[in-house]
Amino acid sequence: MRIGELSERTGTSRRLLRYYEEQGLILPLRCANGYRAYDERNVDRVLQIRGLLDAGLPTRIIKQILPCLDKPRVIHFSDATPEMLATLEHERDRMTERIAFLIRNRDAIAEYLAVVRDNRDNNSPEGP
Repeated sequence: MRIGELSERTGTSRRLLRYYEEQGLILPLRCANGYRAYDERNVDRVLQIRGLLDAGLPTRIIKQILPCLDKPRVIHFSDATPEMLATLEHERDRMTERIAFLIRNRDAIAEYLAVVRDNRDNNSPEGP
């Protein structure tokens, strides 16, 4: 697929896709005419990258952990410094806190909806 289709399927601008390529996050093939060609795996990869960026990870760390997201996993960290590991642990803990916060908010909304629906059903002309 071409960059336009990847952009549409992932909701990611072409400019941002080219940036991901510059950062080594995605690696499209090049056609004889110089156009980028993406395969189906790039759709999932771009969505993973966007999710990690939304979680606050910088591209330099994303580039290092992307192999962990592949199956089968191929993990080679010859340059894993204590600082990088500490950064990853911090980011993991921050994501865990954010997930807990999102779960609390989701549960509060679900509870609110249940009460509103129950009240509506009990007060409807048809009755309970």
